[in-house]
Amino acid sequence: MLTALILIPLLGALLVALAPARFTKTLATAITLGALLLSMIAAFQFNWEFPAHVSFAQSFPLVEQLGINLSVGADSVSLLLILLTALLGPLCVVGSFTSITTRVKNYYAWLLVLQAAVTGVFAAQDLMLFYVCFEFTLIPLYVLISLYGSTNRRKAATKFFMYTFTGSVIALAGLVYVSYVAYEANLTWDWSIKTLQIAAQSMTRTEQTWVMLAMLAGFAVKVPLFPVHTWLPLAHTEAPTAGSVVLAGVLLKLGTYAFYKFILPFTPLAVMQYAPAIAVLAIIGIIYTGLICWAQSDVKKLVAYSSVSHLGFCVLGLFAVNMVGIQGSILYMINHGLSTGALFFCIGMLYERYHTRSMDEVGGLAVKMPIFAFFLVFFTMASVGLPGLNGFVSEFMCLLGAFQSGAGGPGGVEFGTLGPWYAAVAATGMIVAAMYLLYMVGRVLFGPLLEPDGHHEHEKLPTDLSWREISVLTPIAVLCLLLGLFPTPILRSLEAPVGIVLKDMENAYDRALTEAPLVVNDESTTDGVQVVVAPIKEAEAAR
Repeated sequence: MLTALILIPLLGALLVALAPARFTKTLATAITLGALLLSMIAAFQFNWEFPAHVSFAQSFPLVEQLGINLSVGADSVSLLLILLTALLGPLCVVGSFTSITTRVKNYYAWLLVLQAAVTGVFAAQDLMLFYVCFEFTLIPLYVLISLYGSTNRRKAATKFFMYTFTGSVIALAGLVYVSYVAYEANLTWDWSIKTLQIAAQSMTRTEQTWVMLAMLAGFAVKVPLFPVHTWLPLAHTEAPTAGSVVLAGVLLKLGTYAFYKFILPFTPLAVMQYAPAIAVLAIIGIIYTGLICWAQSDVKKLVAYSSVSHLGFCVLGLFAVNMVGIQGSILYMINHGLSTGALFFCIGMLYERYHTRSMDEVGGLAVKMPIFAFFLVFFTMASVGLPGLNGFVSEFMCLLGAFQSGAGGPGGVEFGTLGPWYAAVAATGMIVAAMYLLYMVGRVLFGPLLEPDGHHEHEKLPTDLSWREISVLTPIAVLCLLLGLFPTPILRSLEAPVGIVLKDMENAYDRALTEAPLVVNDESTTDGVQVVVAPIKEAEAAR
């Protein structure tokens, strides 16, 4: 089923490219709706009683001599992110009907390729498939920005490509080193993520530190984490609406998902040592980019910078290294994808009508566009973290995780190295976010009506939102409300996989202190069986 979720948009892109142009929009819509339907069937068939169990597992041998297989599977964390990707697919297609008028076939084909690559990242159970899909996301997004973006699109696309490609190559070097350590231990190549995790946890603290720094170079750029965030506002501002939605909705989550999937379980000793430094970078990003947002007049650039600030909370929750922090971080990945993606949809709908994103040229639209005003206020409140909407629970949990970090973990281990001061300083970012987002809403929607000089009504669009545009925003609004009121089912589904990550980290931490055998929780079983793995020889571990 996961293989089909990757292949449907990939083969659909080929079909869109070859079919007559008059069928392009219909085909793209049908293909993405088919992928969404299949992902919903997968959600119904998933064993939610054992959410850490890898379901829908499938492996395809590629180069047997080198142990290279393309393996897919999903636990609750990856399945939730696959569902988010599948949801945004048809919304991006339908939301682009009137905004894309040139090279239409190329546009929808590359949009489908991007969906396939992102799904592949979340479904991957081996390093090769993960890295190929992770890196391949650069190509379709580069094309979408450079061909369909605004006036400065070439610079934005090039900067995005160079930043992320350079970081990914450095991350690959660290991951290949872990693969070599696994080869020395087993005398055979095995690229599965679980095997590499066991090998990585056997490394010395110094080795883990260098590997973590290498992975940070690639994954922090993708988040993006301060100070490697400077490519994002330009890319967001110049990208077409659907490109911005995919970028904010799921592409940035590739970085935070890689933090959760690789950095935390692979390098627990380094994480425990350097978590405070990474948390400081996250907090600087929260406050610094929030203050930058306050000074923006371009509403799209404001929301773009807000993504850096919001994802700082996500990183803070991850490096709190406790249950509540990591749960909140994963929930934040989903919630940010919904609320910020919807804000980019709203800005794109505004831009189609007025051909400007400047708050100095547009204002007082609540009387003229009441439906648009409702959705903009709703998604702004979700992004601010209004209690009752989706942003509140995840943001609060990330702060609570940082507050409780180091207060004591399972087995009496003082796991986590943050504390109340980190949470207190980061919480000021919530105040700053409320200020700049509400300021944006006030200028765009309220006060005297302000329209650009020479403005004429759009020929194909009504003054307020059309039924097509309402149909794009309504599902996201419903999910924001449901996740705000009933987050418990999602949080319960995250307990087991997050618990396994924390337990594996604790085992590695204990082993470093006692030189005891490494105990790894086998997530491929539904009965909680533990696998005891003999430690790698002293000579190899001291390399």
